[in-house]
Amino acid sequence: MTDDLKILIIEDDPDVALGCEQALQLEGFSAEVATSAEQGRKRLGADFSGIVISDIRLPGQDGLSLQRELHALDPELPVVLITGHGDVSMAVQAMKDGAYDFLQKPFAPEQLVDIAHRALEKRRLVLEVRNLRRQLDQRNLLEARLIGNSAGMARVRGLIGALGNSVADVLIHGETGTGKELVARCLHDASPRAKGNFVAINCGGLPETLFESEIFGHEAGAYTGAGKRRIGKIEFANGGTLFLDEIETMPVPMQIKLLRVLQERTLERLGSNTPIPIDCRIIAATKEDLTALSEQGRFRADLYYRLSVATLQLPPLRERREDIPLLFEHFLLQAAARHERAVSATSAGRIQQLVGYHWPGNVRELRNVADRCVLGIETGSPPFGQPAGDAPRPLAETVEAFERALIADALRRYGSLARTAEALAIAKTTLHDKIRKYGLGD
Repeated sequence: MTDDLKILIIEDDPDVALGCEQALQLEGFSAEVATSAEQGRKRLGADFSGIVISDIRLPGQDGLSLQRELHALDPELPVVLITGHGDVSMAVQAMKDGAYDFLQKPFAPEQLVDIAHRALEKRRLVLEVRNLRRQLDQRNLLEARLIGNSAGMARVRGLIGALGNSVADVLIHGETGTGKELVARCLHDASPRAKGNFVAINCGGLPETLFESEIFGHEAGAYTGAGKRRIGKIEFANGGTLFLDEIETMPVPMQIKLLRVLQERTLERLGSNTPIPIDCRIIAATKEDLTALSEQGRFRADLYYRLSVATLQLPPLRERREDIPLLFEHFLLQAAARHERAVSATSAGRIQQLVGYHWPGNVRELRNVADRCVLGIETGSPPFGQPAGDAPRPLAETVEAFERALIADALRRYGSLARTAEALAIAKTTLHDKIRKYGLGD
């Protein structure tokens, strides 16, 4: 039997421990031994991917108190107790208190294997259910934060779900205003590091003279004006996530130093020779083509490949126009609450203007438009005025984009095919064909 579940044997008798370990390993189980409850406890957490087999009689903390402690930590963690003849009544009481089963010495290897197999099956089922619930909760959370029903946004949410539990560094690529920092925060919140710090740095917003001190920190007296020790951003992100926005603007000398930190996972503050271990996930964001910049000598290729273990591409708003009505309504409601103003329903004519605009500022620009609408100052400004230099889109493309967005918005509002067709004043068969044409039924 080979899978990722483990068996932790807690037994201070070396002969019994070795016999249990060998019997389980011969059956294909992954088993390891701890010689005390204290030693075993260090290897266990709330989502330990396996089971525990523990002797009741142990030096220091005994198996019964360990079982109660583990039950409080995770009531669904199977704990099998090994008992001597005089401990059977205690083991029975322990089962009433939540222990999975017990083995009475001496026991045959077949008994041990059978109990381990059943306990592991139970644990596997528990962990699968927890993982499914976690994925569902995360998906619901992502859909509330990363709004949109387009294929592009569904792909982004899927990648965040896939990368959330990994330790891989991520490079986010997207135009200005597409929500790169929001995606980085979603990756952080979906990771085991969610309780750690999310530290964001705009690499283009720091003077080069202060960059090294800000990133790596410094000791008192490291340079003129350094009156006391300063913890740098990377060190502050220990146990969490470091987000490097506009990574393409990082000075090349700093790129070299950052690469060394990423490779060795240690840093030294300015004015210090003491290496400090670093354990943080790096998420970088850029609006530029870093491979092109590296060919021009403006960005180190080795740093690019180190950062881009996984790459996440954010679609510009003009490539997901069907999301515009939903996003605009969301921003209107936020703006109305923020400015304490009433908000009126969005007309079809306004939706047409929104969908037809090219949105050079992407989601950020759409949010600003929603603010202006709530404040009553949108007249004459894009997209309600004619934007200077805005190249006209082909009529067929504009019509299709508008129709797709209008149908997607109506489906969201009315829920059923019949009610949507009635609201749009078209036949259900026609609506069905258009839903299929635009891929809105997925």
